[in-house]
Amino acid sequence: MRPLKLHLPDDALPILDIFLKQTKEARVFRRAQAVRDVVKGQRLQTVSDTLHCTYAALRQWVHRFAHPGTQGLVERPRSGRPPKVTCALAQPLNRLVDAAPLQHGSLHAQWSCRALATVLARATGLQRGRESVRGV
Repeated sequence: MRPLKLHLPDDALPILDIFLKQTKEARVFRRAQAVRDVVKGQRLQTVSDTLHCTYAALRQWVHRFAHPGTQGLVERPRSGRPPKVTCALAQPLNRLVDAAPLQHGSLHAQWSCRALATVLARATGLQRGRESVRGV
């Protein structure tokens, strides 16, 4: 473990506290929380063990926060095919998962991917395959 040689701004803690209150994404919140613990003075290894993340990932998050600020903690664009189920479609799908399948005309008490895709298509008008709803 190499020592962390960074100069963090004096107002880093208030900036992270405000960012934590504003962020809605779980992964970004977790990163900001981990970096805040490091800024408070906890050791990198202690924070990585507590939050169950790798030491290298935590070190990278702290470096990203030190240079571009809170924007360094936000998800970067990823290569590859974009997901078929967008955030707008994930909300109705999550509501369906929480509801009982019997309320939607299913013959079974548990959802199947095929039944979820069918009910989602009826509710939203967008046809998705069973594998698309499975990943959510």
